[in-house]
Amino acid sequence: MSRSHRDHKIVIIGAGASGIACATKLLEYGFQNVLVLEAEDRLGGRIHTIPFGANVIDMGAQWCHGEQDNIVHELASKHDLLESTGPVYENYQCVRSNREVLPDNVANRLKAIVGDSLVTRQLELRHCSGSLGSYLSNKFYEMLRLPENADIDQVIADEFFDNYKKFENSVEASDTLEEVSGRGYLNYWECEGDILLNWKDKGYVELLRLLMHSRELKSDSDLGVLEQRVLFNRSVKCINWNRNDSRVELQLTNGESCLADHVIVTVSLGVLKEQHLQLFEPKLPVAKQRAIEGLAFGTVNKLFVEFPQAFWPEDWTGFTLLWREEDLSDIRNTSRAWLEDVFGFYRVSYQPNVLAGWIINANGRHMETLPEGEVIAGCMYLFRRFLHWSIPEPVGFRTSAWYTNEHFRGSYSFRSMDTERLGTGAGDLAQPLTVVTMTPQSPSRDKSLHQQSRCDKPIVLFGGEATSEHYYSTVHGAVEAGWREAKRLADFYGLSGAVNVTKSQL
Repeated sequence: MSRSHRDHKIVIIGAGASGIACATKLLEYGFQNVLVLEAEDRLGGRIHTIPFGANVIDMGAQWCHGEQDNIVHELASKHDLLESTGPVYENYQCVRSNREVLPDNVANRLKAIVGDSLVTRQLELRHCSGSLGSYLSNKFYEMLRLPENADIDQVIADEFFDNYKKFENSVEASDTLEEVSGRGYLNYWECEGDILLNWKDKGYVELLRLLMHSRELKSDSDLGVLEQRVLFNRSVKCINWNRNDSRVELQLTNGESCLADHVIVTVSLGVLKEQHLQLFEPKLPVAKQRAIEGLAFGTVNKLFVEFPQAFWPEDWTGFTLLWREEDLSDIRNTSRAWLEDVFGFYRVSYQPNVLAGWIINANGRHMETLPEGEVIAGCMYLFRRFLHWSIPEPVGFRTSAWYTNEHFRGSYSFRSMDTERLGTGAGDLAQPLTVVTMTPQSPSRDKSLHQQSRCDKPIVLFGGEATSEHYYSTVHGAVEAGWREAKRLADFYGLSGAVNVTKSQL
């Protein structure tokens, strides 16, 4: 590569999985003037592994979802970093708010009903013009009416399905399933194989180490190949992308500024939704604005509770909360109303005394604003209301808070009814901003003559999980998006042969 190509300044906004993947791939292509700006004081973005209990916990991304055609799995499996979480999220108990545990034969049949609907979704949703919520409701009650399920109490079935919808909302990051597009749901491609592979006692931070070829990530002191190329606590205030010199000016909130030949934006869709009208000067093209507005971005949060010792049987994996309608009046219209959307607590791998709870939608966002003591008291209320064991006081407690953090504003993206109504998608979000420029072509036999041609130079590029057409909401989608944008620049400079970025190269 010529010296001029090596010196082109490339600035990546965001040191999450997509930004780090993009930066390290650019270095492999031979680009050297690469800088990553990170608004937080740490690496990882929505990958956030912290010490807790006996080992570590992941506040954000937790599992590698699938094996086949999953570049995270291909990379991690070479180092024996992954293992199956097992049936934790299948063998849970269904417990009602009067402490009644659903009999296994009833719980298993209800689980089978919602599980079997997953198989038919791929075929039936292609012709669905409505929401995922309406489809699932029709499917559930249609199967419930079959003769073999006639003995299942309707009230219990309703309680189970209400809980199941909360679980499904946590998968989508939606507030309600009525806002999830039925057809849009099929845009997501599930990788075959185990979809709940955990990182043993290491945490998802190990992926960052692998990408950067660093020895350890106990602190930010070892950035591997990105050493001296990451600046923390650098939040971007304005991206001026229509300058006469075809460069991009970045103005930071701390008063600093810099010029770049190319900027790659990997911030969350939540940040783009909140800031894009002020962040870009001039404003983004209409198609790009429509993509930001039409693609959906929601919040899912976790609550980790550590106890002095396990109070549950060894073969117990966790429980889901089935509220009786008459019991909900005890918390509705009170300060504990948010507890209604905590849908379950489950065992955590390599954490013998820890249970992880999940909470969704507006109540999950409200939970982030509460004092820790109030959240702990709420969790203990649930444990003691639903479980018949004697529950000790916790010795450790942590919750995620993805929405109130201005650098994220939520957890991950999904395809909503608005996405479909506006006729937009990930491809529109991924489309780079370009300027027309002259680029040198391969010289003729007479080396004194050089051909030039007009081309669209990508000056502002977009990565992140929300720009992934089929793997949105996942880390492997984020990594692939980062690699895609690195390859876009390599192709522009005629360097795509320098590195083979196919999955088999990992």
